Amino acid sequence: MSWKNTEQNSFADSIIVSLGSINIIDATVIEAKQSRKRRGKDGNNTQDSETAYNVKVGADGKKKTTYGFKMHTNTDEDGFVKNMTYTPGNLHDSQEFNKLLDCKKTKDKLKTGGEVYADSAYANQKNDKKLGKQNNKVLHRAYRNKPLTEQQKQDNKQCSSIHYIVERTFGLLKQHHGLGGARYLGLERNKARAQLIAISHNLKTGMNIFK
Repeated sequence: MSWKNTEQNSFADSIIVSLGSINIIDATVIEAKQSRKRRGKDGNNTQDSETAYNVKVGADGKKKTTYGFKMHTNTDEDGFVKNMTYTPGNLHDSQEFNKLLDCKKTKDKLKTGGEVYADSAYANQKNDKKLGKQNNKVLHRAYRNKPLTEQQKQDNKQCSSIHYIVERTFGLLKQHHGLGGARYLGLERNKARAQLIAISHNLKTGMNIFK
């Protein structure tokens, strides 16, 4: 069952939610249930074979390695999860970009139906061309010998004030729903759990808005 079908069924005949017009794209790492190499009773490795290592450089410049999955999401301005995918942890965030956007293809770009906010991991010429100037709110990336201009720094500051919404959503999913760690072995079962968690979060968010 796809994410959209799952989401639509959850709201059918119960509560109608109008999802926001903007798209905030990001991914978060979820540690595998069996994240370390261990031998089982039969001598085989019990580490989850459908996961992979993710290496992330923190704000302090230190590398953090996590063996697990990634949940990629499209979140709106109210914190509703509009779309999601679930992959091994080593897949680069940008690889799921198109799948997360509810868009239609035109000759030279994607019609997204709203502005797209994302961090600099999604910044590349291909995405710039797809989104067009009006909807492109992806953070500018500095390159070696090519620092950001003052205008780009200002643009990033404004876009970051919106992008924090998806980071807050990940925090809620992990703190209140246990998304920080995988509960099962295998990608599909953990993906189904992540979908149910996202639906639960959407329902709770909707009820808070309608109070």
